[in-house]
Amino acid sequence: MSSSSSGDARPDLQDLEAGTSKDNDDRNTNLDPDVDADLSDPFDIDHTKNAPPQALKRWRQASLVLNASRRFRYTLDLRKQEEKEKRKRMIRAHAQVIRAALLFKLAGEKQIVSGTPVAPPDSTGHYAIGLEQLASMTRDHKLSALEQYGGVKGLSDMLRTNLETGTKGDDIDLSNRKNAFGSNTYPQKKGRSFWRFLWEAWQDLTLIILIVAAAVSLVLGIKTEGLEEGWYDGGSIFLAVFLVIVVTATSDYRQSLQFQNLNEEKRNIQLEVMRGGRTVKISIYDVVVGDVVPLKIGDQVPADGVLISGHSLAVDESSMTGESKIVQKDKNEPFLMSGCKVADGVGTMLVTGVGINTEWGLLMASISEDTGEETPLQVRLNGVATFIGIVGLSVAVAVLLVLLIRYFTGHTEDPDGTKQFIKGNTKFDEAFNDVVKIFTIAVTIVVVAVPEGLPLAVTLTLAYSMRKMMADKALVRRLSACETMGSATTICSDKTGTLTLNEMTVVEAVIGKKKANPPDDSSQLPGSVVSLLSEGVAQNSTGNVFVPKDGSNIEISGSPTEKAILSWAVKLGMKFDTARSESKILHVFPFNSEKKRGGVALQRADSEVHIHWKGAAEIVLASCSGYIDSNGCLQSINDDKEFFKVAIDEMAANSLRCVALAYRVCEKEKVPTDEEGFNRWILPEDNLVLLAIVGIKDPCRPGVKDAVKICMDAGVKVRMVTGDNIQTARAIALECGILSSAEDATGPTIIEGRVFRDLSDKEREQVATKITVMGRSSPSDKLLLVQALRKGGDVVAVTGDGTNDAPALHEADIGLSMGIQGTEVAKESSDIIILDDNFSSVVKVVRWGRSVYANIQKFIQFQLTVNVAALVINVVAAISSGDVPLNSVQLLWVNLIMDTLGALALATEPPTDNLMHRSPVGRREPLITNIMWRNLLIQASYQVTVLLVLNFEGMTILHLKDDPDSTHAYKVKNTLIFNAFVMCQLFNEFNARKPEEINCFKGVTKNYLFMGIIGFTLILQIIIIEFLGKFTSTVRLDWQLWLVSIGIGIISWPLAVVGKLIPVPKTPVASYFTKPFRRYTSSRNA
Repeated sequence: MSSSSSGDARPDLQDLEAGTSKDNDDRNTNLDPDVDADLSDPFDIDHTKNAPPQALKRWRQASLVLNASRRFRYTLDLRKQEEKEKRKRMIRAHAQVIRAALLFKLAGEKQIVSGTPVAPPDSTGHYAIGLEQLASMTRDHKLSALEQYGGVKGLSDMLRTNLETGTKGDDIDLSNRKNAFGSNTYPQKKGRSFWRFLWEAWQDLTLIILIVAAAVSLVLGIKTEGLEEGWYDGGSIFLAVFLVIVVTATSDYRQSLQFQNLNEEKRNIQLEVMRGGRTVKISIYDVVVGDVVPLKIGDQVPADGVLISGHSLAVDESSMTGESKIVQKDKNEPFLMSGCKVADGVGTMLVTGVGINTEWGLLMASISEDTGEETPLQVRLNGVATFIGIVGLSVAVAVLLVLLIRYFTGHTEDPDGTKQFIKGNTKFDEAFNDVVKIFTIAVTIVVVAVPEGLPLAVTLTLAYSMRKMMADKALVRRLSACETMGSATTICSDKTGTLTLNEMTVVEAVIGKKKANPPDDSSQLPGSVVSLLSEGVAQNSTGNVFVPKDGSNIEISGSPTEKAILSWAVKLGMKFDTARSESKILHVFPFNSEKKRGGVALQRADSEVHIHWKGAAEIVLASCSGYIDSNGCLQSINDDKEFFKVAIDEMAANSLRCVALAYRVCEKEKVPTDEEGFNRWILPEDNLVLLAIVGIKDPCRPGVKDAVKICMDAGVKVRMVTGDNIQTARAIALECGILSSAEDATGPTIIEGRVFRDLSDKEREQVATKITVMGRSSPSDKLLLVQALRKGGDVVAVTGDGTNDAPALHEADIGLSMGIQGTEVAKESSDIIILDDNFSSVVKVVRWGRSVYANIQKFIQFQLTVNVAALVINVVAAISSGDVPLNSVQLLWVNLIMDTLGALALATEPPTDNLMHRSPVGRREPLITNIMWRNLLIQASYQVTVLLVLNFEGMTILHLKDDPDSTHAYKVKNTLIFNAFVMCQLFNEFNARKPEEINCFKGVTKNYLFMGIIGFTLILQIIIIEFLGKFTSTVRLDWQLWLVSIGIGIISWPLAVVGKLIPVPKTPVASYFTKPFRRYTSSRNA
């Protein structure tokens, strides 16, 4: 027995994840204030998302563990974590040296260009440059080499890439590029093989002791009884241990494969590239050298490359350099490293290195993906297992001492009444063999008593849940989020794409003081307005319009809002490519979620500079001083501002997203003349001329109203947090059922972000609980709301898709990012990715979270029943008669039913609708509820009573006293006890499925795994009794005794029904025992 850890952690080891530790308050607790968290309890970690390494180390060291390598396999290996960081730092050191050298020589770059010869490019088949030259240039950030190749344009010609339209993108072209420069994959370390799991499974201390005892028993048995009969005792233990090891290893190996598949899904990022003039979405693994990749805020740089063009492009290179520093990218700093994140701005890059030819590829190939992670339930169950294990160990020692004392004092007798040990007469070999058997029984009691499978059942149910959640469009990135979601009391949801379909179309347009009907009829608009709109929409957009040469449908790409506006402009007559070619972009202010707008400065063919703005209607309107009327004349907006405000409110009241487009002419003298000036230039945003206000319809998702109602019924409050106009938010909230009626739509139930932002911390805490809708919110407002709710005791789930949502996603108890619209930065900060961006999928995650907790409770109830019954029966029998009715092999079989097969059957129960009719589970609520105690004690009492009666009075009840062969009669009685005990567990497994419901058979036929395990266990039990008697020390039972066994087992069903009618107190039983202990420790600490 050992209390062991799989890894150490230095005190100065950085947090496993960036960020501060969280409040552990939880208002969903039924315990009274005296039962607060005891800081001295190492297993009291109810939030592991940002738990410090010291706390994680403490609970490992406090655990009573039989097999550390298996128990801690799926927890974070703290020692490996340190080694991984060291390896990363070693590889990153290379990048840091390059960085330092580059900064040092930037000043004299011109001399370097003229003075340093660069190797002429090698021809690689179809291309005028070789792999080594490309890799060397990118790896060493050789600006001189890039300029000698002719800059980005010259390099693209060498790579046969068009900087505007990208690569050809056909199969032959892609194949040639992969052959010449490699693919964007890297060799991954192989997962553990089945043999490795087999090796780990047998390293259980008790199993090793049993193997040694079996070997001793085998040698002594053969020596005393001969080979033909003497090998059965030792051989049967060997066989039983082997069966336990194989079944355990198989179960663990299957879990490992599931985690590997999920990790593969997490790595498979989808991104857009330009191929053949159109924007196509591909896997990161399909990126090739020569690809033109558009970059925007929040993206991950998919490969090494050079910047083609960019505006305010800033990249976070901390993942490669280890320095938390944002690097501006421009023509002086054009090299982009794979694996880095775009922190700001927009741009396009030319891919020059992929896969193992990048530093990111080298890094990923040298470190294995660590799936280890603590979950609160796992830590708490280790505490439960440790407590039960200590009790079991004490019992085993007591049984060992009692049996040894009885044996050596001559009180242990054979079935025929002869004493097993007579001082001076019994040979040493016989006595030693008997002592080994006694010792084996005691060790086997430890195997049964220490519920090693209890913490591992969490991993089993999480692995099962994660696989099933993938089918429900949820990819789990952090294991603990699965179970924490079951405790969620509130969900702060985005509106666009989560509650709505994200299929946007322009349905209303106000141009001048006239509502265009239909909105895309250009004949109603002045030509000057159409021209300015075409110019502004085409240039002030991250989207793209592709017109196929064969005359087929136009393809529009970009965000849903961009696509809606581009589509509207195309219908108005915009020629996208022509509009872009008629002017030159000077500077871009990318859309900013704080300012709610984005702008672009462009120079027209006549040298006039226009600045176009697009953004939230009322915010852009506030910056306007004029508008163009229906005759194409410029008018002052002062007298008509109210008209436009009313138009915006009317659109918002109809659930429309309101976007305004405006422009202004910029004086030439105010336009910078050099790149440095442009980098510092703040685009003028005053005195704008309003061109149009468009209303974009984004319909509610089908079924979202039902999903919101399910949440409300389950005690989970849904809050909408959106950047949209507060009137739009109000209309959508009423449509989705988040607001029950228009009367509810008053402050502070519905609030603007700026109002909430301006409150004091204390006021925010008070107001936060009342907020249902927050409109015109920024990401920082969302973060403030999450913090206020968590301080008030809520368990908060929050959805987010933008880069700026990352702090709120990280701060929340459960961060939910969007799989379609979400940026890579948002996804990496989240715990779960909602693959279809649908709120209904969020509700399914809540359901699965509750299912995880419920399944673990079912397994605990089942396992503790077996534990209590097996221990009491053997202890009472040992003390009273000096023998135990359940021997080592039988107990190992029971342990297999209980640990591995029981966990498989109960931990993989699918969620039921009943779970969503309960309140959220408080994180401080006891794992073993009063209902579970009631069920457990009823079943365990019944089993102990019946089996002890059989043990002491079985010979009389079964009329076996008259049997001339007393040894056979004794074996019949013990076989019946063993068989009845197993039948009790099989039938009780059905009861454990529904701890609170009368009908425990509901849905059982749909759970094929459960039925399969019950059937498999029953068949094996029949084989053991009927054919393997020599190994298990049993005899064949006739059909009448089989009926008796089944009858004893089946009584547990009606007994469970009667038991469920007994009321239980609301105050947890555990609190009565823990309260004095906690008072004592708190007074001692004080």
